[in-house]
Amino acid sequence: MNETIDLLGPVHRELQRLERLARTALGQIDDRDFFHAPGEQENSPAVLVKHLAGNMRSRWTDFLTTDGEKPDRHRDTEFELGEGDTREALMTRWEDGWARLLGALEGLGPDDLGRTVRIRGEPHTVLEAILRQTAHYAYHVGQIVQLARHAAGEGWRSLSIPRGGSEAFNRAPERYLPR
Repeated sequence: MNETIDLLGPVHRELQRLERLARTALGQIDDRDFFHAPGEQENSPAVLVKHLAGNMRSRWTDFLTTDGEKPDRHRDTEFELGEGDTREALMTRWEDGWARLLGALEGLGPDDLGRTVRIRGEPHTVLEAILRQTAHYAYHVGQIVQLARHAAGEGWRSLSIPRGGSEAFNRAPERYLPR
């Protein structure tokens, strides 16, 4: 029996989980902390949101038919905040980027995984491109969570099993499942 392994479903769910982690972490900080960078050469949560949104728009717009680095993307400006970069505007771009990503994945089938796409002219199979971007997003979501956790201090609400909570989790893991 030759069964097709569903790779797209688990990747889609993992990306949704990453988005939820970042969104929940960002929801625990105020605007001051959203825009605060810990150092001159470091990124604030706002900059990370702007960068990820720009990357997702570029990579996932016309994913199968155009280079993932769109000519109108100016990556360096994603690391600069301008007058119009309010929290609301950045989060709107963030939501649009995630919608493009998840929509592109929903449009794929198992036969697409071996197709070739390009990112900055470099060929990747669709699967390679998806894995590359998933790792990139996980890296930056981790940064967002760490910055938010630090900013929230004692008010932080754990996004997973809190310290000292493993036994309670093991007794009732269904309480921790996403809803």
